[in-house]
Amino acid sequence: MTTTLSKPPSPAKRRLPAPVRRFLGNKLAVIGIVVLVIFAGAALLARQVAPFDPAQIFFADLRAAPSAAHLFGADELGRDIFSRVVYGARVSLSAGLISVTLALVFGGSIGLIAGYIGGWLDDLLMRFVDALLSLPFLVLAIALAAILGPSLQNTMIAIAIVTAPAFARITRGEVLSQRERDYVQAAQALGAGDGRLIVRHLLPNISGALIVQTSLAIANAILAEASLSFLGLGIQPPTPSWGSMLNAARGYLTDAPWMALFPGLAIFLAVLAFNLIGDGLREALDPRGHKS
Repeated sequence: MTTTLSKPPSPAKRRLPAPVRRFLGNKLAVIGIVVLVIFAGAALLARQVAPFDPAQIFFADLRAAPSAAHLFGADELGRDIFSRVVYGARVSLSAGLISVTLALVFGGSIGLIAGYIGGWLDDLLMRFVDALLSLPFLVLAIALAAILGPSLQNTMIAIAIVTAPAFARITRGEVLSQRERDYVQAAQALGAGDGRLIVRHLLPNISGALIVQTSLAIANAILAEASLSFLGLGIQPPTPSWGSMLNAARGYLTDAPWMALFPGLAIFLAVLAFNLIGDGLREALDPRGHKS
């Protein structure tokens, strides 16, 4: 009976940190990175990538099918769908990144304070977080967006508020787990202050869980932004958004299905990319069950 030996990693790959090697070894995660780079490149270079102004109207091309002139077809006003999808990537990616960054800072701070200080402050903050978590994610986002008013900035604020409790809960759990470790007690015995203990010891050791949660939260934020824009509570026309494009396509699903197909496919691929990256990060940053 013969055994097959796996090919040893190249010298260049061996020089990479073990989590990076594990991540690059995950083919689905690498595919997610490639898709994300394509979307990010299109968003950053939208003026160079898009063949038309996303608000430019061509009356001769109303609901035109995909062709060489309009790669993804044209919408009910004759606007180029490919250009609008490209510019819509700016809205979706910026909404996801900015709102989740705000949620990470706000929710992470709450969880860090609650887990590190403990006592009555922990109980008070966690009951507030539990109250927010008891409400459905999208319902709360819709309510906040309706109260704040329809705009991209208010959409990002609403998404940040409903996303922050998850970060608070995860951060608190990680801090409680790390707070009793020997290295924390040793640092305290050596006279490390609270600030040094948090910055130099706790945050680096809980960052893995937060990084994974961030990538998954961005996927949810993109879906939330698209949902709010679909309902008219997000960014307002004529600025293109994948969600508002789907809303406009509702009445033309039979005559012009490409109006819904391409923005819907963009949402699907962007969300899938972040989920694949999140799964890859979870496996790469979790040393259990992996060999360096």
